[in-house]
Amino acid sequence: MMKHQLEIFNTLTRKKEIFEPLQAPNVGMYVCGPTVYGDPHLGHARPAITFDLLYRYLMHIGYKVRYVRNITDVGHLENDADDGEDKIAQKARLDNVEPMEVAQHYTNRYHTFINQLNVKEPSIEPRASGHIIEQQEVINKIIEKGYAYESNGSVYFDVVKYNKDHNYGVLSGRVLEEQYSATRELDGQSEKKDRSDFALWKKASPTHIMRWPSKYSDGFPGWHIECTAMSAKYLGEKFDIHGGGMDLLFPHHESEIAQGTVAFGDSPAKYWMHNNMITINGQKMGKSLGNFITLEELFTGSHKLLEQPFSPMTIRFFILQAHYRSTLDFSNDALKAAERGLHRLLESIKMIEKISPSKTDDFNIEEWENKCYDALNDDLNSPILIAHLFEAVKNINSALAGTTQLTVESITKLSQLMKLFTEDILGLKDSSSDSSNTDVLDGVMELILDIRQSAKENKDWTISDKIRDQLNELGIQVKDGKDGATWEIK
Repeated sequence: MMKHQLEIFNTLTRKKEIFEPLQAPNVGMYVCGPTVYGDPHLGHARPAITFDLLYRYLMHIGYKVRYVRNITDVGHLENDADDGEDKIAQKARLDNVEPMEVAQHYTNRYHTFINQLNVKEPSIEPRASGHIIEQQEVINKIIEKGYAYESNGSVYFDVVKYNKDHNYGVLSGRVLEEQYSATRELDGQSEKKDRSDFALWKKASPTHIMRWPSKYSDGFPGWHIECTAMSAKYLGEKFDIHGGGMDLLFPHHESEIAQGTVAFGDSPAKYWMHNNMITINGQKMGKSLGNFITLEELFTGSHKLLEQPFSPMTIRFFILQAHYRSTLDFSNDALKAAERGLHRLLESIKMIEKISPSKTDDFNIEEWENKCYDALNDDLNSPILIAHLFEAVKNINSALAGTTQLTVESITKLSQLMKLFTEDILGLKDSSSDSSNTDVLDGVMELILDIRQSAKENKDWTISDKIRDQLNELGIQVKDGKDGATWEIK
């Protein structure tokens, strides 16, 4: 039995349930990661931070967690449909590069910017393209059970037949007949028995780049099958938690349940968790609306909607200020308020050691600690936890002013707990110390470029080119201009 019992909202039952892993204290958690065909944006940050908080807290209260977060690098078609071009292949065609170059480039970019948000790395990060055989094996099982059919080299899941025996809508609450209004009529859908059916395997057109051999055709897997195959491989046919953004609830996660139920006899996960969306000034984020903001733009302040750059920790704090199941509205004012609040919180933690101890206590640390844990145990209620942290900030300031009394023991315990909840669980670190590292890097790069400039002046092109090329391999791009060389991290 854990010291603290987490009660989380389960999308499958639409209520909060006491989290009890199937094989306590081991926990299997699978979270849908990015489709790597573009730079990571604000929408990627929320699920990354939400499930990082869950990961951190589960480990803190004593669970051993295997956290799997996948990379989608094949099979995700335009408009989340079963026809059209693969999103990564489309980007590769436009840029005249190999699809896996696109996937690798944006996977690296995702890691770079998500890591700046202090998101812990998952235990395993499988790629869809590396698990084609496992996906084909699951498809074969579904065909053998009679819930999939082949059509012109493609394989489709028979949603109508499945719905007669089970419930295609158990997660989303949708009724199959109502889904037709949201299902677009697209070219090639004549292959399907019913337009609600979804692709498990697609036959590749002659011009399709990403393809693998199968007994059905040279083709590629559908979007939904990848998570069913990879979660089963690394967590087993039945695991504890499946997470992702609310936009994945239907059709992606609904289809995963259908696939798992047929292939393995049950829904893959016991608990389904979904974080809500981020809006920008009340509007849904989208490229067509001009309010699509990448993490790089947020950190540099280069987007037209931004009045200034915002640090990764400000973004993390901003996201944690709202409950993960609530809609979160982005604005410059909201980010500025988060920036001020985070600074106040982190500075207060530093000031605890300057409190002069007394012989009595005016602040009940134990009661306050229990309220912090109660907030976390209540469906990861991070905004309530943050409110309790600012209750402590108020008492810290009062103690510094001499109007609140704290003993040596309480000061020590308060310092430990503030760091625990703020840094270890919420993942908020003081990044002001990072400026010294930046200064060191600037100095080192200035020295290296001076050496390279001397080599160029001596016409030692071998050394000059070697410095440039090796820096490029390290992710630092050197640009020569009429006013000298400049550098930037790619």
